Amino acid sequence: MKVFFSDAHRDHNPPFEVFEGGVKVPMFECPERMDRVLSAFYKTDWAEIVPPKDFGLDPIRAVHDRDYLHYLEHAFEDWKKEGGQAHGPEFDSSVVIPATFPLRRWQRKPKSFVGRAGYYSFDLNAPIVAGTFPAALMAANCALSGAQAIANGERTAFALCRPPGHHAGRDHCGGYCYLNNAAIAAKGLSAKGRVAILDIDYHGGNGTQDIFYDSAELLTLSIHADPSYQYPLFVGYADETGEGAGVGYHRNFPLPPHTNDADYLRTLDEALVLIQQFAPNYLVVSAGMDIYIDDPLGDFDVTTDGIRQIGEGMAAMKLPTLVVMEGGYNNDALGENIVALLSAFAK
Repeated sequence: MKVFFSDAHRDHNPPFEVFEGGVKVPMFECPERMDRVLSAFYKTDWAEIVPPKDFGLDPIRAVHDRDYLHYLEHAFEDWKKEGGQAHGPEFDSSVVIPATFPLRRWQRKPKSFVGRAGYYSFDLNAPIVAGTFPAALMAANCALSGAQAIANGERTAFALCRPPGHHAGRDHCGGYCYLNNAAIAAKGLSAKGRVAILDIDYHGGNGTQDIFYDSAELLTLSIHADPSYQYPLFVGYADETGEGAGVGYHRNFPLPPHTNDADYLRTLDEALVLIQQFAPNYLVVSAGMDIYIDDPLGDFDVTTDGIRQIGEGMAAMKLPTLVVMEGGYNNDALGENIVALLSAFAK
């Protein structure tokens, strides 16, 4: 199995993130995550680590707003010119974190950088440093390379993406995500056939939902923690099924705390039936391992064996499948869990 990976992710290494209550903590979404996954792959006899190709900006512009992309590309240098340094020497200007977010009623696009930083973000969990945009571009290229691989006949490809992407919407970042890697890859694949996206990250794939919500071009499904109590809180409910041309082409499966292997697999079966009915040519999976029982940012009770069974269920679809790395923050188990998920595809 080809595993597309770029070391450029290391340049995205914010010194901290801001949790509820304004507490600064070390980033859970850190470079060590990739090291753990790579170490696990090196112990297999089926993973082939390969660099991604550069597809340019056109496939990314097909998914993301151009002004948003311009913001991401120049955010750090603009922050240094207009934002961070303006707060004085005691302020940590090494990372962009917005302080003001638009109300739902008033969403005019600000001209100042500090205003734009809030306009293009929906939370405090997507800090930007000098290497963020180049790292995000390479993550998108990993997903696009994987999409090209399955379009060219590979049964499965894995995009080891960092930063992750499923919280990034058409024109906003958040939740550690800047470019929606899975959506970018799926959009490219849709020119070659029907595509279904299945998001199995613990947190709802609000960015993917935002991008395709009014489109009948793809089927998008997300199995995640109930947003009535868990991030992203404002989106991901069961009654959100698309709008306009997209009505019926999106489904959310919100689950309660302590969802175990059996409960998760029953829900997965529901989602797989919908995929079968849609009859796609390709499947794109947003794979978040924060569903794991000991993940510090989740509260599901899914075991490594349960994750293996999730992979087996998806592999049984016998579709050309691109699996894209999303969350997962128990670094001790992350590599083992990814290998467990993919093992059925490697048989």
